[in-house]
Amino acid sequence: MQLTTSEWLRTLVPLVDDLPQEIAEPERYRRLLNALRGLFPCDATALLRLEGDTLVPLAIDGLSRDTLGRRFKVSEHPRFQTLLEAGRPWRFAADSNLPDPYDGLVEGVHGELEVHDCMGCALQVEGQAWGLLTLDSLTHGSFSDTHLDILNAFGSLAAATVSAALRINRLTNLAHSERLRAESYKLAAAAPGRELVGQSPAIKRMQKEIDLVSASDLTVLITGETGVGKELVAQALHARSGRADRPMVSINCAALPDTLVESELFGHVRGAFTGAVSDRQGKFELADGGTLFLDEVGELPLPAQAKLLRVLQSGQVQRPGSDVEHHVDVRLIVATNRDLAAEVRAGRLRADIYHRLSVYPLRVPPLRERGRDVLLLAGRFLEENRSRLGLGSIRLDADAQAALMAYDWPGNVRELDHLIGRSVLKALGRQQPKPRILTVMAIDLALDVGGEQRTKETEARQEAGAVPSASPVSLPEARGLREAVQSLEHQMVKDAMQRHHGNWASAARELQMDRANLIRLAKRLGLYEARRRGSPRS
Repeated sequence: MQLTTSEWLRTLVPLVDDLPQEIAEPERYRRLLNALRGLFPCDATALLRLEGDTLVPLAIDGLSRDTLGRRFKVSEHPRFQTLLEAGRPWRFAADSNLPDPYDGLVEGVHGELEVHDCMGCALQVEGQAWGLLTLDSLTHGSFSDTHLDILNAFGSLAAATVSAALRINRLTNLAHSERLRAESYKLAAAAPGRELVGQSPAIKRMQKEIDLVSASDLTVLITGETGVGKELVAQALHARSGRADRPMVSINCAALPDTLVESELFGHVRGAFTGAVSDRQGKFELADGGTLFLDEVGELPLPAQAKLLRVLQSGQVQRPGSDVEHHVDVRLIVATNRDLAAEVRAGRLRADIYHRLSVYPLRVPPLRERGRDVLLLAGRFLEENRSRLGLGSIRLDADAQAALMAYDWPGNVRELDHLIGRSVLKALGRQQPKPRILTVMAIDLALDVGGEQRTKETEARQEAGAVPSASPVSLPEARGLREAVQSLEHQMVKDAMQRHHGNWASAARELQMDRANLIRLAKRLGLYEARRRGSPRS
């Protein structure tokens, strides 16, 4: 293919004009890929940024939207590795046996039609490998040596586009940008972890709030339903703070027996109580200089709340059994799925501790409010399952994507994660022999978008014997979620205590709970005092 001078100018001059302009990164990259498709006979293009050993899609054209949620480990994708190591634009032979990471992801293609012609180039920005431009065609012989020469020239302009975007970002917020980039590299080089994923207005608003409050030392109260990712938000707050190079210590308050709460938070000295055979630092001392994350903070017993208040007021920690005080410099982040104001009114949370903890409330939106983010998250979880199971490629068909978008997600992101894991296994078992491209269909998801499906949690309890199948718990439809959950807890605890004739240890084993946690739950439900008087209160 030979392009005329006028064709070159029509395509490239607008990109050159864009270089000094203050344009949002997504729009700048969209224009770049649009120009690329104007110059090359391709069906799909992508711009990917290299973060450590992982390639992150920043912009796509012609690929399924869930591609943006995926993360491609270079070591698992030999085509990407070849492009990064080639040092020049590279074209793969049409009959290449190297697996293509975009198999099954080309938009509008149904079935297992694989990409036939592929080429791409690595982008060098400020003397470093920055990422990749990739081009894919479904037609044999679409690309030639002439296209490689054109891509070589276009790659230089693409690198200049990326460099301009980076330079403008640094000028607008240099310190903040550098901290974010350093943290992303650190996370990529460390053990595999997860990050906040989403492009919906709800997530973007939350990201802005995270950026705003992370630079301060204000105590942040993260609220949201179960499974929305409150711990990820806490990690993001720490990662973007001035304490990012110091430890972040986490503790789940709901998992601690009452007798160990103070020891876990504040430590102890030898002989402070039975079993204290040596001195021990608490979580506050371990987090000194860094961040302490208290998950399910509404579960803290009242005695521990009083000691926590003292630490928040003075910064002084006194270990049980000791007269010595230790000063700590800790930024506190707490999370809960409870209404803490209601807990104060019910007498389960001190008013003064509530005001100390809720300095900056930060709500994490439920998945049902995040629109098409569900597809980005699904793409992330599909890629994780593909890597874990050693599969070539996994795709969602159109009906599966529609089912994901229509579902209400009562269990939020955690439910989606578990659902994708189950569905991939179901699809793998259904498609024998193992296909080159595994397609997850709506039947594999088994979602009841009409809302009449019984929850899998209740079915699991019935199978385990926690809820007798002969007499299932019935909840009034008119009740709200919180009232329904409390009613279910009340009946399950009462029934278990009746079956075990008031034996707390036996009832706790049936309910798969710690005995102390069961007693604490019974107190909250008003069953503990009733049991002491002789019979549970209905």
